[in-house]
Amino acid sequence: MFETAIAGSLPKPEWLAETQKLWPKWVPQGDALQRAKADATLIWIKAQEDAGLDVIGDGEQARQHFVHGFLEAVEGIDFDNKVTMGIRDNRYEAQVPQVISALRLKGRVHAFEAQFARAHTKRKLKFTLPGPMTIVDTVADRFYGDRIKMAMAFAELLNEEALALQADGVDIIQFDEPAFNVYMKDAADWGVQALERAAQGLTCKTAVHICYGYGIKANVDWKNALGHEWRQYEAVFPALANSSIDQVSLECFNSHVPMELMKLLEGKEVMVGVIDVASEAIETAEEVADTIGRALQFVARERLIPCTNCGLAPMSRDIAMAKLKALGDGAALARQRYGS
Repeated sequence: MFETAIAGSLPKPEWLAETQKLWPKWVPQGDALQRAKADATLIWIKAQEDAGLDVIGDGEQARQHFVHGFLEAVEGIDFDNKVTMGIRDNRYEAQVPQVISALRLKGRVHAFEAQFARAHTKRKLKFTLPGPMTIVDTVADRFYGDRIKMAMAFAELLNEEALALQADGVDIIQFDEPAFNVYMKDAADWGVQALERAAQGLTCKTAVHICYGYGIKANVDWKNALGHEWRQYEAVFPALANSSIDQVSLECFNSHVPMELMKLLEGKEVMVGVIDVASEAIETAEEVADTIGRALQFVARERLIPCTNCGLAPMSRDIAMAKLKALGDGAALARQRYGS
């Protein structure tokens, strides 16, 4: 009951990459970089286990960015001539690569990270991939001329890698789709369809992570402009409830998301965000357990997965460690409170 997990990313140590940045530059080069990525992954696997988490991730230590870490292994993308483009409905500008020809994988994308993590934990292993709609929103299209066609092309590549990750021993494959909270109509119309194509044929657990973004200024400012209630989930949850995806995440603690929206996910496992990624305040075990208790009004306890609201990548390492402990301690307290 209350299996705990993180959304995905964790801070990179200062000897691996620039700290508290979403697009950090690597510090080591060559063979030393691969060794450093492995060392950082080990640190975070141990930290998650020490915090009592049930589902372990690699913390995305081997990826510079959650989207571009996948794109680097895709043919048909020009990284040498990036362009400035507004992403997430122009919430912020980013330097993005260009799609210039038909897409195909160069080979395996995340074999090293997945196999390394699988070899170093006996707990359930979750691995994250960017969702097709979010990828489309994070590249400049110079070839397809159609967002849906390009999303389906990316979905096929994601599916190829996801099936390989399953063979690597991954227990849960999660697709990150923050774009679902931005382009709600498109998400319901074709985003979920592209997501299901990415998950086609998987027999392991599948998940989709939908949030309001990292705790960076652009996202915080956007959330402050959304009013008293954040109802973006309302547009896409019914489509996800009818999909084949097993788990759906939502931002909860310190948000303005009405908790009753969880009822729209009947039949799904729900990753309830009980850790705020936009604040450096460390949650108490009581606060985490209280959030779980409120969510139990709308989600059956066997389907509730306490989680972080989003990734912790931009945070300091010490704060992220403390928040992991709060997540584990809070879920343990909730098991005592609501276990009978």
